[in-house]
Amino acid sequence: MRIFIAGAGEVGTHLAKMLCNAKHDVILMDEDEEKLRRIDSHFDLMTIVGTISSIEDLKEANVKSCDLFIAVPPYQDMSILSCILAKKLGAKTTIARVNNHEYLLSENTEFFRQLGIDELIYPEQLAAKEVVTSLKQIGTRQVVEFTGSKLVLFAIKVRENALMVGKTMAEISAMYEEQIYNIVAINRHGETIVPHGNELVIHNDLIYVITTIESSKQVLQDAGKKQFDIKNVMILGGSRIGKKVAEELEDNYNVKLIEIDKDKAARLADQLERTLLINGDGRNLDLLKDEGIQKMDAFVAVTGNSEVNILACQLAKKMGVKKSVAEVENMDYLDLAENIGIGTLVNKKLIAASHIYRYTVRAHVANVKCLIATEAEVLELIAQPGSKITKEPISKLSLPKDVNIGGIIRGQEAIIVTGSTQIQAQDTVVLFVLPSGISKVEKMFN
Repeated sequence: MRIFIAGAGEVGTHLAKMLCNAKHDVILMDEDEEKLRRIDSHFDLMTIVGTISSIEDLKEANVKSCDLFIAVPPYQDMSILSCILAKKLGAKTTIARVNNHEYLLSENTEFFRQLGIDELIYPEQLAAKEVVTSLKQIGTRQVVEFTGSKLVLFAIKVRENALMVGKTMAEISAMYEEQIYNIVAINRHGETIVPHGNELVIHNDLIYVITTIESSKQVLQDAGKKQFDIKNVMILGGSRIGKKVAEELEDNYNVKLIEIDKDKAARLADQLERTLLINGDGRNLDLLKDEGIQKMDAFVAVTGNSEVNILACQLAKKMGVKKSVAEVENMDYLDLAENIGIGTLVNKKLIAASHIYRYTVRAHVANVKCLIATEAEVLELIAQPGSKITKEPISKLSLPKDVNIGGIIRGQEAIIVTGSTQIQAQDTVVLFVLPSGISKVEKMFN
């Protein structure tokens, strides 16, 4: 697929890396020649120095030949304009990054389609949704819901006292009369493992589990997790993410938001009805103590600085806060934050990539989710009539080693698969895939 990325910022650069790894034909345009030179030396792609809102520059870049045009510059006005121009010049599908939630309202989507924009993404709003979801499901590092929450994926750090520690995949499956969950992947010492029958679960593994909402309590219990209620939440950072999280939580939780900028704190105090705003530096332990961090059930750090967020969550953990969430935008820090036990990690680049990536998979995709602490994706694919995936039971399909099927949704029924499960046409299949397995999966589902 020929993919044009407009804007070589953090999101654009990360997308370029992902799409190059998936063997797509990627073109990256930006005005900053030095930035493009650095990117060009690391990835197999074409870089073009130019203005993404210039008709002449887009024409010279042959934008009319691209299958997918993705505009992710820092400013939404430029993003929208470049998509409109690209569509008029012949781009097949266009996606624009925005930072105004009004644009995403259902009554406005047709308006933007008429302008030539097929999809809008607002990474900060998506990140806020992930934070809220993580606070509602205690004991997990990441939560992904599929098809109306019929199936769910949990990323869980396994504790030493866990029932599943020291057991193989086959032994864990045999613990129950019916299969109630599947461990589709394990992150161990920074390496991603796609586990099969004889693979052991060990202490400190980060496991990725597909299950149903009904069985989620048992999964967490087997992984050594204790459940507790969250009532009091402290948020560090009045960013768009911080504000949106406060809006989502303030009706049902006691929320405090700390913002270091005095003017921004005052504006947020007017905009948030039930959230208590505090003007101060959240890295200051005395301030945190004065504001009752010891009584908090959850701490969310979403400033624009990854280092500050990691440090603040460490302080919160030391003060006894059970649940912490950190926005970590520096990709180099993700493994570090995971290894020191920060808790749930949120990264806007990965979230944006998830929503865009589904347009690049040559199969019928319902959902794609890029996972923290691994380069793999969880795909939600629809099996087509006559496709290879429907021909035989899973155990006889000779699935690639870099692919693992967790569950299927058939009509209103959620099914945790076993080797004897046979996928049917129109089933929605949830599977874990390493980058090397994407093309193999596409062939099996088409």
